[in-house]
Amino acid sequence: MIKVWDPLQRLFHWGLVASIAIAWLTSEESETWHEWVGYVGLGLIGFRLVWGFIGPRYARFSQFMRGPGTVIEYTKDVLNQREKRYIGHNPLGAVMVIALLATTAATGVTGWVMAEPDRMAMLPDMPSIVAPAFADSDEGYERGEYGEEALEEIHEAFANLLLLLIFLHVAGVIFASRRHKENLALAMVTGKKPAPEGTDIP
Repeated sequence: MIKVWDPLQRLFHWGLVASIAIAWLTSEESETWHEWVGYVGLGLIGFRLVWGFIGPRYARFSQFMRGPGTVIEYTKDVLNQREKRYIGHNPLGAVMVIALLATTAATGVTGWVMAEPDRMAMLPDMPSIVAPAFADSDEGYERGEYGEEALEEIHEAFANLLLLLIFLHVAGVIFASRRHKENLALAMVTGKKPAPEGTDIP
């Protein structure tokens, strides 16, 4: 066994899991809790972005980010059941990491703007999603009631996309764990994975 995931990366991972779960559970029950766990999630995303540049080897974006060609080739290998085992994130896992970070950040930022109406002024005009008859209303509907409704819809869309990505992420973890006979979820708890062998990618 070798050490792969450092303690701070593991703390980030499970902290983000907890914050997303609590945010989802409190979305209709407690606005205060929902907002605060959203802020925690944004803080964790900020930490991960920094850690992706200064953290240990397997935490760094430069270690696991690969070009489209590599991702496509790896996807073909998965479909043909001949993909190699990666000690860090595999190419598809790397894409999922970035997608999860971006979607979580977008969900958090839109939620943060919604928390205080004055923050709407910091945004460009919202897309026109209401009937043109409202276009001449005072103050402009983009920054008024209809702008808030549009932002709420965008926030919910990001939240729903995040849930879909989480489902795909969990499915990918289960699939890869079975394919390579290792418990990836447990590895994110202990930080340890089996040492590379044969054609494994260190």
